[in-house]
Amino acid sequence: MKRHLISAADLTRDDAILVLDTAEEMARVADRPIKKLPTLRGRTVVNLFFEDSTRTRISFEAAAKRLSADVINFSAKGSSVSKGESLKDTALTLEAMGADAVVIRHGSSGAPHRLATSGWIGGSVVNAGDGTHEHPTQALLDAFTMRRHLAGAKDGGPTFHQGPGDGSGRDLAGRRITIVGDILHSRVARSNVLLLNTLGAHVTLVAPPTLLPIGVETWPCDVSYDLDAVLAKSDAVMMLRVQSERMNAAFFPTEREYSRRYGLDGARMAALPEHAIVMHPGPMNRGMEITAEVADSGRCTVVEQVANGVSIRMAVLYLLLGGNEPAITTAAPAARTEENDPS
Repeated sequence: MKRHLISAADLTRDDAILVLDTAEEMARVADRPIKKLPTLRGRTVVNLFFEDSTRTRISFEAAAKRLSADVINFSAKGSSVSKGESLKDTALTLEAMGADAVVIRHGSSGAPHRLATSGWIGGSVVNAGDGTHEHPTQALLDAFTMRRHLAGAKDGGPTFHQGPGDGSGRDLAGRRITIVGDILHSRVARSNVLLLNTLGAHVTLVAPPTLLPIGVETWPCDVSYDLDAVLAKSDAVMMLRVQSERMNAAFFPTEREYSRRYGLDGARMAALPEHAIVMHPGPMNRGMEITAEVADSGRCTVVEQVANGVSIRMAVLYLLLGGNEPAITTAAPAARTEENDPS
């Protein structure tokens, strides 16, 4: 692993497999009565959030605390940022406080890269979402969820009825992933396309032409405007929220028209292969890109993705800050003998 995690493009296939496999180990900790490891005791992790967030901030906080790190939560609202303090001055303040890692979410694309390369701080920087650019840990938790269902299934082929399995050591080669919705404003889509391609999956983006970014033809994926045409050959379908708060124009006629053409309802879910799963990074607009019937079905992995997010973020923080030792020591203690008995 490199010192920072700014983009999904920073990860090679081996890097990505290492993070996913480490997350499998971390997930086992969640099944224990005591869910803490002493791995990052004495380290300080700062959650530096300039944008509102629930899932991502709480997920990083839970991950750091389960690794026994000290956590400082910084929100731009109510801080000196609202008085005009610059990112540089905020970073210098965190450096003076001894931050070992800074998890940053910012409304401006490129802010985490600026923080990591400026020399303002000496710790590791993790991108928790920057503008409409990237969100690499979301892509990792999505890939982790897909791998458990599609590569970690029991013998006889995958099926969502069997539930997730352990996909350790495997990638997503040959799997067909469909990402649907507001690609233009989605940092989740960009990171997923990059990471899934690295892991060998075939990605298809489905959206109205107005919600596709300029230059999408250079991305390592296919593009379609017809959702119904790709459902039957999809192993996983990821629905994206329409980010109306980032829109400054009319990108489609009406919400009803968008839902009719690009929303996932029960009939479209029935067209999916038996083993296929339905994903959503959250928060969901029920009735817009996904119906309540689909969101509450056994095929939808939204709650599972939240749980997997903690395991992935534990793995990322451990690998960036914890060194190369195994995350969890499973070796039995040496038997007491006359030779090694200190008494």
